[in-house]
Amino acid sequence: MNAQNATKGLFRTKSIEDTLKDTDDSEHSLKRALSAFDLTVYGIGVIIGTGIFVLTGTAAKDYAGPSVALSFAAAGIVCALAALCYAEFASTVPVAGSAYTFSYSSIGEFPAWLIGWDLILELALGAAVVAVGWSGYIQTLLGDIGIHIPASIGGGTDQHWGLNIPAAVLVLAVTALLVAGVKESARFTAVIVTVKVAVVLLVIFAGLFYIKGSNYHPFIPPTSKATSTGSGGSQPLIQHLGFAPGSFGVMGIFTAAAVVFFAFIGFDVVATAAEEVKKPQRDLPRGILASLAVCTVLYVAVTLVVTGMQKYTALSEKAPLADAFNATGAHWLSGFISAGAVLGLTSVTLLLLMGQSRVFFAMSRDGLLPQSFSRVHPRFKTPYRSTILLGGVVACFAAVIPLKALAELVNIGTLAAFILVSLGVIILRRTRPDLPRAFRTPAVPFVPIAAILACLWLMLNLPVDTWIRFGVWMAVGLVVYFGYSRRHAVHAVQEPEVETVG
Repeated sequence: MNAQNATKGLFRTKSIEDTLKDTDDSEHSLKRALSAFDLTVYGIGVIIGTGIFVLTGTAAKDYAGPSVALSFAAAGIVCALAALCYAEFASTVPVAGSAYTFSYSSIGEFPAWLIGWDLILELALGAAVVAVGWSGYIQTLLGDIGIHIPASIGGGTDQHWGLNIPAAVLVLAVTALLVAGVKESARFTAVIVTVKVAVVLLVIFAGLFYIKGSNYHPFIPPTSKATSTGSGGSQPLIQHLGFAPGSFGVMGIFTAAAVVFFAFIGFDVVATAAEEVKKPQRDLPRGILASLAVCTVLYVAVTLVVTGMQKYTALSEKAPLADAFNATGAHWLSGFISAGAVLGLTSVTLLLLMGQSRVFFAMSRDGLLPQSFSRVHPRFKTPYRSTILLGGVVACFAAVIPLKALAELVNIGTLAAFILVSLGVIILRRTRPDLPRAFRTPAVPFVPIAAILACLWLMLNLPVDTWIRFGVWMAVGLVVYFGYSRRHAVHAVQEPEVETVG
């Protein structure tokens, strides 16, 4: 095989028609049971986690002051650019796998493999890290009523390692729920999201009574000189390129936007459920965009309240909302905020596991991973094998590995997926202009290009250590792809490459 054919093989695409045909096989297709409301609930459930309770303090105190509300709005706009691209792809190719499936249909097999391999790790680590955070909150709530879990099985202490049994139990419980059915998961998530949003609204409206106008002055604090952040591998990559992030002023708003952007990550998980939506062409764009819009409004409202309750220079970086209410004497709300955090983390864990299992399922069905994992449960019509396998692995991670240092891998992987999906929209518009599109991203190629540039900028703000870990995982992925996946790909078997002589 010559070099040209080898390169062509790496970038062979799977046609939209073949991708859609995969959903006709009852043994390897998922049950369509979700509505636009279910998808919106999923999106809100995975986006609103600890970010709304934590990131506001760090971003306001260190970078933007009260204008952090504008930072959340800017981050929401960046996400909206990518969300418009996701909405077009998800409505055009309503098949499980999200960014992996979209990339396979537009850019090629090798890029699709890389992003699928990346998402498997990112979603696994994300679910494990969130489960560990949930364990901390639930142990605090239990401690308030006199129930104390020994450190040896509660995650240990800063000085001594211990198993984190509560985190593992949470992962196994939501894994069982995911196996039982996507509609059952949707109902459970709807209940949690309803309570969670109610807690957020309670915080917003209760906080209105404690706002002082003087705390908003100055709304955009004067610019301070750019400063170094961390040292060595903990520094943002952009800092090694000669740019030090600034604080406050107009540029501080955008620096803070890079920090709070990660509170929005999760709407893309909605796209992983594309194959389980009753009317995907109509409901997927609605679910993706509606969940992002709702969360952006809630984020901006919360930041306006918390910076109005307490001077931004005095905000806590660990628990800004709870501490702001404590500072005003409203101690009774602290418990509600902790309960909201617990519920938020429960739904985030469930939905990250769901997204991960769907990506794994799609890759397995294409032969890039063992095809036995693409069989669905005869009764529940869920990808039970991949769900159980990945749930067990994540439960082990959550129980034994301190994953906080790896949490930023979730961010870089998601941003990489955003970039490929945005690029894919441009490519597919050129290669398949005839393709029916229920939703069309406006102003192509300008909106996708803006999404790509914005995501690249945010990736450059991630630490060098994160880039190194990302590179190591991608290197492992190369070994797996060339050692197994490329030879077993169903698309390659159906359409063998033609060798040329001479």
